[in-house]
Amino acid sequence: MSDQENRRDSLKIIGAIGATCLFPFQADELYGQHEAHTASGPDAVYQRTFFNDEEFALLNVLVDEIIPPTSTPGAAAAGVPAYIDYVASKNESLGKTCRDGLKYLKKKKFEKLPAAGRERLLQDLCDSAEKQRKTSSKEKFWVAIKNLTADGYYTSRIGLRDELGFQGGAVLGSYPSCEVPEH
Repeated sequence: MSDQENRRDSLKIIGAIGATCLFPFQADELYGQHEAHTASGPDAVYQRTFFNDEEFALLNVLVDEIIPPTSTPGAAAAGVPAYIDYVASKNESLGKTCRDGLKYLKKKKFEKLPAAGRERLLQDLCDSAEKQRKTSSKEKFWVAIKNLTADGYYTSRIGLRDELGFQGGAVLGSYPSCEVPEH
């Protein structure tokens, strides 16, 4: 199994835990999932409202580092940058955090780094966020962008249907039983 597939499997587990145990979304984020995904369908062209061209291009590269394409499309193809743009446009604090983080990545020439260099830089941000408990703007950015990427991806058609195999609206003759002893 490749590193990209391992990363996706981990995100599936984290996403399932978050979706079943908590409801951590703000109203603008939930609506953003609908708006951005509706506007980023196969024939639609999403009209950015927050990020400029350069920031949006960098965001496309970044989200594909977080959820890369494998046998199914990655986060950029799933419309995650549009989702993040929409949510950032509705939340001033989050928008500033995202913009500051993208400036940091631009300063590090993130989009021009080889894949191993990008991964190292993101791993450093991840390690720093763990140690610092999200106190600096870099750590806040990393935590926010990871969460937004996972939220946007696993609520998109690509994430739900192609990646997770969700068959919404299907009529089931019976429901699988739960094999967990305490249930």
